[in-house]
Amino acid sequence: MRNRLAEITVTRSTGVEPRSGGRTRSSADGGRRPHVVILGGGFGGLTAARELAKAPADVTVIDRTNYHLFQPLLYQVATALLAPSDIVSPIRHLLRKQKNATVLLDEVVGIDAERRVVLIREEPFEIGYDFLIVATGARHSYFGHDEWEAVAPGLKGIEDAREMRRRLLMAFERAEQTPAAERSPGALTFVVVGGGPTGVELAGMLPEMASRVLPGEFRHIDTRDTQVILLEGGPRLLPTFGEPASRVALRDLQSLGVEVRTRAMVTRIESDAVYMGDERIPACTVFWAAGNAASPIARTLGVPLDKAGRVLVEPDLSVPGHAEVFAVGDLAAVAWKDGELVPGVAPAANQEGAWAAANIVRTLRGEPRAAFRYRDKGALATIGRNRAIAEFGRVRLTGWIAWWFWLFVHILYLVGFRNRLSVLIEWGYAYLSNARSARLITSEECRDGVPVEQPVGAGRGRW
Repeated sequence: MRNRLAEITVTRSTGVEPRSGGRTRSSADGGRRPHVVILGGGFGGLTAARELAKAPADVTVIDRTNYHLFQPLLYQVATALLAPSDIVSPIRHLLRKQKNATVLLDEVVGIDAERRVVLIREEPFEIGYDFLIVATGARHSYFGHDEWEAVAPGLKGIEDAREMRRRLLMAFERAEQTPAAERSPGALTFVVVGGGPTGVELAGMLPEMASRVLPGEFRHIDTRDTQVILLEGGPRLLPTFGEPASRVALRDLQSLGVEVRTRAMVTRIESDAVYMGDERIPACTVFWAAGNAASPIARTLGVPLDKAGRVLVEPDLSVPGHAEVFAVGDLAAVAWKDGELVPGVAPAANQEGAWAAANIVRTLRGEPRAAFRYRDKGALATIGRNRAIAEFGRVRLTGWIAWWFWLFVHILYLVGFRNRLSVLIEWGYAYLSNARSARLITSEECRDGVPVEQPVGAGRGRW
């Protein structure tokens, strides 16, 4: 590591000029300022960029979307409680006052670590760097059954949440239009696969919607007849929490009417059923929350990866063999304690992004780097109305106290005043009125090759 650090010279030319808008500036002595490229505008990438605001370097943030996404609240978009705009903020707006930062909307297709260039889809196709922070996150994993994604969408991005919301609302619309004698046995059965925080939070929201929000709006179905089934392959829910929290989650979900099955390994998913071995569960709507896989960008680094495709980083968060490259967030497998890895949560990504940026600054100053130290800020999960779990070391909160604490923490972490205010208003409105203002069913249509969001049925007069 020390020898590799000695090879880093901040005036080294990569042989490739940064693209227009990301061009490095000259320093006072006429030399080229070092160029830091950050891949991804999520928690880790955005935090890293902000930490470099006063660094003697130029920063380029590249993301294939133009917004920062507050991922922990995606399930509330999927269940029509919040609109997509409530949990996103434009990256350019967030970094508008940071004079050394440039934002590029582009898709990264690979990294050539030997040449120190990032490969992008649009011209000029390559961007050189002196330091690189890879924070491209993760997607849902189907454990070798990618064909399941078509019938069981996961929840990692805004498009996923919109699709999940569409399927959720369309299940009730189709049931309303189908005569009872012809209705599928699983027409109003929703299966959530995966008992981690996302699966538990999603499963807890569905009965509330069916029993509090929708009753009285349909004429031919009783939405309170909705069945929600949560399948977890392991022995208990919320495996990253303590066992007492798992028991509370199980109790709260069952009190909401959710059928919870543990040690339930899914073997097949079809458009109208989920299979566990020979057992068939009729269900026309299935949501996936069972696994994650790191962004495929990690594979282009040519370094050791774990089973989930994450980079096995050095103690300072650098990539083995490439001290100028850092991996943070869901892309990094970071050792923690007792053989465990740092959890893939937003506070961890924030800390890793800040730490990687600080180590770059240390290198620029000629100082030794520091090994990453994770500060566990606890774990939170909400389970429907007035139900939540909060763990902070040996301290555990449950029930309405934990629920209110969960609200406070998520408002605090939301980026931007507008987002905090709009989410707070939506939550208050939903809590007092049992209504959901974001119940828009949309489909994706293309015009001139560009996807356009439209209300279902718009334009052609059909679903």
